[in-house]
Amino acid sequence: MSEELRQPPCPPDEPRSRRQDEDEDSPVIKARFDKAGEMAEAGLKLYPNAFRPKNKIADLRARFEGLEHDDFEKMEDVFVAAGRIMARRDYGKSVFFDLADSTGRMQVYIRRQSVDEATFALFKKLDIGDLAGVTGRLFKTKTGELTILAEALELVTKSLWPLPEKFHDMSAEMRYRQRYVDLIMNEDSRRVFLLRSKIVSAIREFMAARDYVEVETPMMHPIPGGAAAKPFETHHQALDRDLYLRIAPELYLKRLLVGGFDRVFELNRCFRNEGLSLQHNPEFTMMEFYQAYADFYDLMDLTEEMFLYVAEKTLGRTSFNYQGRPVNLARPWARLKFKEALVELGGAPEEAAQDLDAARAFLKSIGGEKSEQDPLGKVQAKIFDLAVEPKLINPTYITHYPADISPLARRNEADAALTDRFELFITGRELANAFSELNDPLDQRGRFLAQAAERAAGDEESMYMDEDYVRALMYGMPPAAGEGVGIDRLVMLLADVPSIKDVILFPHMRAVGR
Repeated sequence: MSEELRQPPCPPDEPRSRRQDEDEDSPVIKARFDKAGEMAEAGLKLYPNAFRPKNKIADLRARFEGLEHDDFEKMEDVFVAAGRIMARRDYGKSVFFDLADSTGRMQVYIRRQSVDEATFALFKKLDIGDLAGVTGRLFKTKTGELTILAEALELVTKSLWPLPEKFHDMSAEMRYRQRYVDLIMNEDSRRVFLLRSKIVSAIREFMAARDYVEVETPMMHPIPGGAAAKPFETHHQALDRDLYLRIAPELYLKRLLVGGFDRVFELNRCFRNEGLSLQHNPEFTMMEFYQAYADFYDLMDLTEEMFLYVAEKTLGRTSFNYQGRPVNLARPWARLKFKEALVELGGAPEEAAQDLDAARAFLKSIGGEKSEQDPLGKVQAKIFDLAVEPKLINPTYITHYPADISPLARRNEADAALTDRFELFITGRELANAFSELNDPLDQRGRFLAQAAERAAGDEESMYMDEDYVRALMYGMPPAAGEGVGIDRLVMLLADVPSIKDVILFPHMRAVGR
């Protein structure tokens, strides 16, 4: 073994002395590297690529868990499995160990008289964390544990860094920074990400069954748009122009409505140069969809159908607990207008629903941020975030948002100061945002100009003027409705986890020491 292999590296972006067994000077680490060096010098391949498992542990359990002891005596089947050694109980001439693959965990029994001397000697050198391949027959122990009796064993991959003794030993910081270790150790973490995959698949099934076409739109935009957010900026050398990671795909998807696609959706990554919290990650997943000849009321019905379908498909039920609170997705879902919610749920005086000074005074009284430059709609939105949103536990649509905080939504025909828009809240979090789309190009141009003026006044989250999008509307976009669903938050809800970091495989983290 090379000298480089004998020197254990310190993982990047990790504290250098978090725990003794993770310190590069740890005797445990040095012993592992020394042992690996000795094995390599003896001619053993530490990283071969010849073993091919034929059986998954979950399949073995499903097929044979229900058999009795005598049934195994009649079986002549030999099984071949591979996985990571997770625990061992050594009795000298016989050893029990746990083998874990991607589907589950099973006990393996290896004894001196069942294998040749070289194989047993090899096994004695293996460590917890090593990947091994096992060939053998099945039996049940006296305690009824389904077990593989090893007849052959091979080293598949040598592990140079020891696992934590238990997943409880891992801090949240370590789980997020070293997700690979978290997935090895934590069965619940694997459950969450398998559930996430099923949720995304169920959404695709639901949309395809309703004739929505899945599309892909650019992730780098010449003009950031589709939401009020601060973008990430980059520069394209060959084009010699600045580009922005998309904050939303909305304006491109609506261009497709202009082009004649009546129903489109995209499961997409979005990027917003904002803070981190239990609900926010700079890179997140959203599903946006648009339907021609529809309004926001149509999307309320569709959203209820979608959430019920996904919950039933992935959980097998539509009522469940989230962080100790019962949630019931049964229809119909509550609907409440934005200004009514401020008064009825937020405790705001009636005047705050109409008057800027009254709204500012109430926001100040509940500890809100200063709002001298904000228009009435933005002040009311801050009141809503503080006083209303945390109270929306079971599914609730908040409708008819002010036009000055809804620059892409169609104005309400009865009151032009409001828009035909809703946001869906469950467990005190926004999960979806939708509206009847603004397809009047002159109105859209005016709203872009108003947003540009706010940006010039210092609001970094206000939208840019997008002349090409206005040009697209000039050709004529059919009346339509569109919606964005936060996939990460939906997974949080159905998986019953409190932080968005728990549902993103590799969440963004601050650099160590900051």
